[in-house]
Amino acid sequence: MARKQTTSQRGPAPTEAPGVNLPVPVDTRPLHPHQNIDRAARAAIARLTAGVSPFAIAEAWTDWALHLGRAPGRQLELAERAQSSALKLASYANQRLAGNPVEAPFTPRPQDHRFSHPSWQTLPFELWQQNFLAVQDFWQHATDDLRGLSKPDADRTGFMIRQMLDVAAPSNFPWTNPEIISETARRGGLNLTEGARHFAHDFVHTMTQAHDPIPDGYKIGKDLACTPGKVVMRNDICELIQYAPATGKVRPEPILIVPAWIMKYYVLDLSPHNSMVKYLVDQGFTVFMLSWVNPSADQSELSLEDYRRRGVMAALDAIGAIVPGAKVHANGYCLGGTLLAIAAAAMARDGDDRLASVTLMAAQVDFTEAGDLLLFLDESQVAFLEDLMWDQGYLDRPQMAGTFAAIRAEDLIWSRAVRRYFLGKQDLPTDLGVWSGDTTRMPARMHGEYLRALFLENRLSAGRFAVDGRVIALNGIAAPLFVVATETDHIAPWRSVYKTRLFTDCDMTFVLAKGGHNGGILSEPGHRARHYRTGHRPAGALYTDPDSWLAGQTPLNGSWWPDLVSWLKKLSAKAVEPPGMGAPQAGYAPLGDAPGVYVHQG
Repeated sequence: MARKQTTSQRGPAPTEAPGVNLPVPVDTRPLHPHQNIDRAARAAIARLTAGVSPFAIAEAWTDWALHLGRAPGRQLELAERAQSSALKLASYANQRLAGNPVEAPFTPRPQDHRFSHPSWQTLPFELWQQNFLAVQDFWQHATDDLRGLSKPDADRTGFMIRQMLDVAAPSNFPWTNPEIISETARRGGLNLTEGARHFAHDFVHTMTQAHDPIPDGYKIGKDLACTPGKVVMRNDICELIQYAPATGKVRPEPILIVPAWIMKYYVLDLSPHNSMVKYLVDQGFTVFMLSWVNPSADQSELSLEDYRRRGVMAALDAIGAIVPGAKVHANGYCLGGTLLAIAAAAMARDGDDRLASVTLMAAQVDFTEAGDLLLFLDESQVAFLEDLMWDQGYLDRPQMAGTFAAIRAEDLIWSRAVRRYFLGKQDLPTDLGVWSGDTTRMPARMHGEYLRALFLENRLSAGRFAVDGRVIALNGIAAPLFVVATETDHIAPWRSVYKTRLFTDCDMTFVLAKGGHNGGILSEPGHRARHYRTGHRPAGALYTDPDSWLAGQTPLNGSWWPDLVSWLKKLSAKAVEPPGMGAPQAGYAPLGDAPGVYVHQG
């Protein structure tokens, strides 16, 4: 068990990490030992609710109900909307039953593909579909902004209503889904037999949390994460991989990639055809990659500062020994980008000029517009997760996966369930799918600090985040920035990523790529149907809001990767002989072949 007797500061103070956040006045009286009973009880509830706080849910519904109850005008408006929708449905039904073509009054949301099969345009299925969409439309309006109602509570009630409605969608039931009926007739019910087998497998897998064997053709180190290299540094928190050169000469400035630790690093080194690592190596760069440990309960006290100091900074020290005197092009993805921004700002404050440039991919430095993930975060929710992590020592991947799936439940939960359990279709393996199933954990202390200091209190962009006890400022970063966002990112929305432009003053290139959080980054040359927008801001230029920026940019077809390479080359010196693999004389002898050992931890 990872739980520890709480005897230190009160309130949120146990999550404060010295050297990471500003010291704040706290009640230093020791907590009563009985409060450990409270924490254990909340942790037990959290296991039953997949980490979702029922208190936060109750608060949101109460806030919404009380404000709606004192708004007779909104109630009348909702009654009129219900009446109007009913009349639209009746008129539509009469026209369709009479055989007349007529435009449907309600349409699914762009990302909702449950009703895309042509059979949904036939009777009676189209009427069931329209009835569902009408109810969805009503409740979307009912949970919309209401004067006096907290915006987060309005968003949460709307989200929870969508979750409840998704359960009752006609696409979920074999007798109301025409695609299931057609497939069952065509295959004589074999699809339902295969679906039952899939359901039994998934049920056992969920209950036991067992990992499925990696399918043939997707072995780590052979088919995925297979760019040649050596592990040149290892500590208790990370390994540093140096990739072997693929060209006779390389740019003298190496690249350090800081991946997110919420998943394993090799999303950026998937199959050879879409590996960003391989692409950069082939373009004549010496590339280094951090591979984070998959922490156990014994590592529950790893902090955000540990990840900065013994991750990013230790990697820079190693690179400095392997490639002496060379500045580094640093690249951070997702949470790794946030950590890199913190490290870069601290380095700027301390006069450390080892960075030649900073690239941030789908990474946020301000969290006030962090998208649907904010639906799950308030003081009650963070405290609830902290107690769960206090009890088990980490936040497990399945507890995070449920949150990400719920954001796009109609696609990631219900459509997949229909496909597997009623249509009997097996999930086809893909490199990205194998990676997303390769689960990791989050250390309790670090994740608590991340949620509270960044998401909940937004200290980084507010000028209240400290490293080594002193505040850092993003506008101190002088190295040129290359910031990448993706159009349909539901984890790091592009307008949130764009705010990096608001809090920095250096030379900056901003790229908005087609795709989502992962797909938009894995946008290799040759990828079909890709486009991107790019714009440059000189150092010290005035701020342009995201919508004005978007209106002024013309989409460019293809991959944004060549633009990144061109930008890096402009900031690099002429090519030289490649450095050796590691630096044994400086204590960085190669420890083994890439991808190392941490990537194999389950």
